[in-house]
Amino acid sequence: MKKAILLLSLIGLIYSCKEKTAVTEEQVEETQQEEETKPEVPEQEITDPKATEIWEPEPKAVSFNENNVPSDAIVLFDGNNLEQWVSAKDSISKAGWTINADKTMTVKPGAGDIQTKQSFGSVQLHLEWSAPDVIEGEGQGRGNSGVFFQNKYEVQILDSYQNRTYSNGQATSVYKQHIPLVNATKSPDQWQTYDIIFHAPEFDDQGQKTKSGTFTVIHNGVLVQDHVEILGTTEYIGPPKNPAHGKGPIKLQDHSNPVQYRNIWIREL
Repeated sequence: MKKAILLLSLIGLIYSCKEKTAVTEEQVEETQQEEETKPEVPEQEITDPKATEIWEPEPKAVSFNENNVPSDAIVLFDGNNLEQWVSAKDSISKAGWTINADKTMTVKPGAGDIQTKQSFGSVQLHLEWSAPDVIEGEGQGRGNSGVFFQNKYEVQILDSYQNRTYSNGQATSVYKQHIPLVNATKSPDQWQTYDIIFHAPEFDDQGQKTKSGTFTVIHNGVLVQDHVEILGTTEYIGPPKNPAHGKGPIKLQDHSNPVQYRNIWIREL
C-alpha cells in the first residue's frame, strides 16, 4: 500500500513539473512574439550642434617661412649648402653635386648618388626639380634622376614632356611598379614640383613583411599616384624584393643627366 501511494505521488510530481515547464515555454514564446511586434523606438534626433563637437586634442599650429616651408619640416636643401647630404657610395664622404649661384643644385654626372645623413620612416617629402637646360637624348636618357625612400623605393624623375618611354618608368612612376594616372610634366624650361606621401612597410621580428608601404604622389598640383601599394624594392631588372629593414635615408640619383633641384623639405609622419 505504501509503495502504491509513493508511486502515485511521484507520478503527480512529474506531471506537475511538465505542466509548469509547458507554461513557462508558452510564456517565453508569447514574450518573444510581443517583442517582435513591438514598434521600434526611433533614435532621438540631435538638435544641438554642440553635441557633435570635439575639442581635444587641438591640432598643433604650423607656420610658414618666406619659401612656404612649414615650421615642422626639416629643410634638406635651401640652396645654401649640402650639409644634410653625403655621398651614397660610402655614406660618409661629402656630397659631390654642384651648388649654383641661383641657389639650386645640379647633379654632377659621375659623382654618384647622394643621400641624407638622417634616416626616415614614413614621411611627406616636397622637392622641386628641372630637366637639364640643354635637351639631349630621348626615353630614359633624357633628364633622368630619381628620388629613393629608405634607399629602396624609387619615384622616377624624368623629362617626360613629349618624351615617350615605358609607362612604368616615366616621371612620377613608382619605378617598374605603378604607372602614373596622368602625365603632368611641364616643358623642360619650367620647374616641376613633387609632393610625396610615403608610408613605410612594416616587418615582424622574423623579418616577414606584415604591411606593405604606400605612395601618394602629387605632380605639379595633380594627383598621379593615389595611395598605391609598394610591392617591394623598385628593381631595374627582375621582380620586387622584400628584405626586412627599418628607417633609411632619402636618396637622389645620379643618372648621368645634369638634373637640377631646389627647395627640398621633409616632414616625419
